[in-house]
Amino acid sequence: MRTISKEELKELYEKDFPLWAEINLELLKEKAYELVDWENLLEEIEDMAKSDLKACVSYLAVILEHLYKWDNFRELTSAGKEKGGMGWIKSVRSARTEIEILLDMYPSLKEKLPLELQKAWNIALKRIINWAESNRINLSIKDLPMKCPYTYEEAMTRDLREELKK
Repeated sequence: MRTISKEELKELYEKDFPLWAEINLELLKEKAYELVDWENLLEEIEDMAKSDLKACVSYLAVILEHLYKWDNFRELTSAGKEKGGMGWIKSVRSARTEIEILLDMYPSLKEKLPLELQKAWNIALKRIINWAESNRINLSIKDLPMKCPYTYEEAMTRDLREELKK
């Protein structure tokens, strides 16, 4: 491996991330710890640790968005592609499956995800507003609850297919 200064290595982080990662890996393998770009390396590890939780939060936001649309806008979808909100049911089931897969792979997320319910709701709010605008529904953020109207348990277990049968 060619010699590189700490300053050059830090510059590589912005200019050529794959090369930066490769050099840091080599430095770690060689136990040249004093040359490692620790600041950026620790940030990358932290981001890696959060990425699967972010994915779970995103899936949870989809669930919350579609539960809310199911509860409040199903009558508006009685015609067309989303007849009776069937697409929402499929989306909720799919998002739950993706969350279950991630929770099976990374059990530590089981404790963390319920704590992210409000964060997921905040994302869902933006999506609901966007959906309303694109469907010419007169809805503002002021019309929606700022606090998540669902529990984590409800988001993960409520069976919309059963409600459809009623």
